[in-house]
Amino acid sequence: MADPALAVRGEAVLQIGEDQLVLRPTFAALSAAEAELGSLFALVNRAAEGKLLFTEITTLFWHVLRDRPAHVTRSVFDEAMAELGLARLTPVLKILLRQILQGQPAQSAAANG
Repeated sequence: MADPALAVRGEAVLQIGEDQLVLRPTFAALSAAEAELGSLFALVNRAAEGKLLFTEITTLFWHVLRDRPAHVTRSVFDEAMAELGLARLTPVLKILLRQILQGQPAQSAAANG
């Protein structure tokens, strides 16, 4: 489900049918997620306490989707998330939450300096 090379960059992959969807937590994507979900800090805290709602997970994932295919609408995406289930979504969520907490991966920062 999660390619290690993508995880180093703070990205994750979800396989939905024939589509491999890349999740990338950019500033714009996280800002959009925060506008819908509220504070990302509070979201991370709820996740740590085991109180994160399934709808919050799917909303976060929706906003950080990169290059979303036209046929993947919000309702199609939400149903696909339900079909995948929490056991398969949790490793992806961990990658995204780590990226939210840590910011830009060290590898990218080293390349810039």
